[in-house]
Amino acid sequence: MTFYSKIIGTGSYLPPKKVSNNELAEQLAAKGIETSDEWIFSRSGISYRHYAEPDVLSSDLAIEASKRALEAAGLQANDIDLIIMATSTPDHFGGFPSTACVVQNKLGITNGAAAMDVQAVCSGFVYAMAIADSMIKTGAHKNVLVIGAEVFSRILNFEDRTTCVLFGDGAGAIVMSRSEEPGVLATKLHADGSHAHILCVPGSVNAGVVAGSAFLYMDGQAVFKLAVSVLEKVANEAMEIAGLDASQIDWLVPHQANIRIMQSTARKLRLPMEKVVVTVDQHGNTSAASIPLALDVAVRDGRIKPGQTVMVEGVGGGFTWGAAIVRM
Repeated sequence: MTFYSKIIGTGSYLPPKKVSNNELAEQLAAKGIETSDEWIFSRSGISYRHYAEPDVLSSDLAIEASKRALEAAGLQANDIDLIIMATSTPDHFGGFPSTACVVQNKLGITNGAAAMDVQAVCSGFVYAMAIADSMIKTGAHKNVLVIGAEVFSRILNFEDRTTCVLFGDGAGAIVMSRSEEPGVLATKLHADGSHAHILCVPGSVNAGVVAGSAFLYMDGQAVFKLAVSVLEKVANEAMEIAGLDASQIDWLVPHQANIRIMQSTARKLRLPMEKVVVTVDQHGNTSAASIPLALDVAVRDGRIKPGQTVMVEGVGGGFTWGAAIVRM
């Protein structure tokens, strides 16, 4: 028997604290760091970002998004038999226990469902989707909760205006389930570790002491140039696998990092911006959470409809990138 995987529910969550460009500019000005709404928006398309309170963890954001995805799917928590959590800001130092296990416990899942984290930074959600698709198609799992959740505000250097204005916190989730009809039509993943230095948190820990910086570092120009190149290529690869061309894509849901990257990618794929879901203005770059956040927004506001073909793609530190094409 042939198994397929299909997205049957989406959910997202942003922490209540919403900070505008003007508010952030005022906070930075108090430290002698100059920026402005115009400077931030013209370079990134970002107007707002959300910050979690100090006692709120990635798992807490993930729980809210997951509950909404489960409700949309019409499932109970114990119907889930696999949790895959994409995050670069895990609850626990060293990443264990996995945040997926923390989420399992907080959701009250008691059926022994497998749970694991995936670390591919901003591509993490696409990686997690591809793994879930494979696990469902083998028949090993039936209902998979795929989550992207981040508290990136914890790793930002608020002395560096080139990075601190770009990122925010949030979570998104989907439920992927076994289906008799195709849902996920193609996935394609890549990585190239030779570019690790252009987007990273360069610090390391030895005997409890941090060596180097514990903050995010990004070479913006290098990331932009590489991102635009690889996103076009992986999109074309995914379409070739699915047997589709760009005219058959109803919606592109890209990683919400920078409006210029999204515009450039759409132009190279000859997709009008009217077919691109853009939410970066409302929450900034939320890393692994950004694709499921944008997907959920577009599903809930009625833009993305059942039966439509959607491409998701992301690029992130590692350097990692990937794309997936799904029929909703």
